[in-house]
Amino acid sequence: MTAMTFIKSTDVASGHLPPAGQRPGADKGDPQLGLLRIAPNAGGNIGIWECQPGGWPVNNRPDTEVAFILSGTATITDDITGTAHTITAGDLVVLPPGWTGRWDVTEPIRKVFAIY
Repeated sequence: MTAMTFIKSTDVASGHLPPAGQRPGADKGDPQLGLLRIAPNAGGNIGIWECQPGGWPVNNRPDTEVAFILSGTATITDDITGTAHTITAGDLVVLPPGWTGRWDVTEPIRKVFAIY
């Protein structure tokens, strides 16, 4: 039997996240990360992620990411359509396999994510 995971809302929204270094592939700013992985045996990658301002390209995502934005501001630009979406608290983002585009974080952003 597996125990459930419970994290208080105050910890999700603003609690300390362990440092995870600079965002790989960053080509703008110094986007330092905080990351807390949740349910490591869930068959995917689930957690809380925070990033300082900066930017990076994403080329041909190998997986799907679903993210709920808790705080901050970023622009996600889709290479296929050229559309730039400004994301803020309360937004839900789904990036499918094969997605190519760009993240540009303008205010420290925090999200809850599931990658599968």
